[in-house]
Amino acid sequence: MKSVKSACGLLVLSAVLCPAAAWADEIRVMSSGALAPPYLKLVAQFEQTTHHKLITLATSTGIGPESIPSRVRSGERVDVIILSAAAIDELVKDGHVRPGSRVDLARSGIGMAVRAGAPRPDIGTVDGLKRALLQARSVAYSAQISGVYLSTELFQRLGIADELLPKGKRIERGMVGPVVARGEAEIGFQQISELLAVPGIDYVGPLPAEVQRISLFSAGVATNAPSPEAARALITFLASAAAQAVFRAGGLEPVSPARR
Repeated sequence: MKSVKSACGLLVLSAVLCPAAAWADEIRVMSSGALAPPYLKLVAQFEQTTHHKLITLATSTGIGPESIPSRVRSGERVDVIILSAAAIDELVKDGHVRPGSRVDLARSGIGMAVRAGAPRPDIGTVDGLKRALLQARSVAYSAQISGVYLSTELFQRLGIADELLPKGKRIERGMVGPVVARGEAEIGFQQISELLAVPGIDYVGPLPAEVQRISLFSAGVATNAPSPEAARALITFLASAAAQAVFRAGGLEPVSPARR
């Protein structure tokens, strides 16, 4: 009996002396590629501040059965989901993200990159972008939001779809940057934040404003989240001024509180 009482006493004392550790949770996160680079930079700061443990399950949206929406719909355990605002809304509608939990974090534009040291085409105008696309021997783009826009809308809008699609490289998994860095594509397009995070490439610049496609990315709490309060704490942190500075440095436009 004394040993049991001693053990209980030690547990109570531990909880009193180290309350953060006693109440720390594991937070399982799935993030789209656009917000993954700044999110990963913020992991250590959040863990040190809160003593919660972040478990990152995905750093890209993915496709097919491996996509984040598919994994969430299949019932995979997750706490925080970071996707485009439209995708979060669909998951709310389907009952997989808690209503009222969506928080808008940042906006992202599409940019272009070339292999490090290669000539940088001038894409400051629509005509310049069109020339760069036509002159390139190969063009890589992702299978996600940015690549879908380029291959199904922008190329057609520019009147060069017939020339572009045969030399296009749709990157089903992973990032476009490494493909360009390896010389497997002459130029590549993806969310700016994803390009800036890749070594071995030079970021050329954003699409011209007239043809740019800005996407809003948000976070939400999964309906089956085992740690909903900890999940909300992470989202609050990602929406904070400290996190906004990291988003901005990573090529994203943070969403100010007044615009949420």
